[in-house]
Order: sequence, then C-alpha cells, then structure tokens
Amino acid sequence: MDISIERLCIENGLKMTAPRRVIARVLSEATDHPDVEELHRRANRVDNRISLATVYRTVRLLEAKGILSRRDLGSRRARYEPSGEANHFHLVDKSTGNVIEFETPEVEQALREIARAQGLEIDVIKIELFGRPAT
Repeated sequence: MDISIERLCIENGLKMTAPRRVIARVLSEATDHPDVEELHRRANRVDNRISLATVYRTVRLLEAKGILSRRDLGSRRARYEPSGEANHFHLVDKSTGNVIEFETPEVEQALREIARAQGLEIDVIKIELFGRPAT
C-alpha cells in the first residue's frame, strides 16, 4: 500500500508517540482490512508494550481525523482501511470473512450513467458485495 498513515497523522497535526508510529506503520503495511484486535496483535509483534486500549484510542482518533475509514464487512467487528476518495469495491466471502478488493470500470461507467439520468454527478463509488463460494 502506498499510503503512509504516519504522514497523514503528521499532516493532521497529531503528535506521533512511539505507539502511534507503530500502529500507523502496521496500518500502512496492511494489505487486508484488519479489526482492532488484529491491529493489536500485529503492533505487539513490533512492541509488546502497546495495549489493546491504546490501539482502540488510536483507531478512534484516526477515524475522527478522517485518516481511517470504518468498514462493516459482514463481521461483528468493525474493520479499518485508510480513508480515500478513490472508487472502492469489496467482495466479501461471508463464510470466511476474506475480503477481495477489485476494480470494474464497466460497472463504474454504468453507475455514473444511472446517476446522470437522475440528475446527479457521482463523486466517489464505494460498493460491498457479500457472497458465499459457488457450489
């Protein structure tokens, strides 16, 4: 992932404590959509002094600053990813919880045409599809 959460924190005027730097790095390196407990496990591999409460506070702060987005991807726990205004598609396997990000220009174009027909111009598209393995 090319997004530096630490850089975004600094740009937003956040003080970068050692635990925040570790959490920011873990988030920047994530290729999935971790929940807070998974973030805590990963951060603890780097610094085992980081508490779960610190991870929760940091995630809430980053979400409030618009740096992280909370996603409901079909599990009981919120999952997180860097915020952004890029079109974004998720395909969620309900049986495993695995999330696949994908692009589909044809669908994007069709959605823009639908919106235009209703008198709207789309700024950003975010879609989540939920399914199970085909049998």
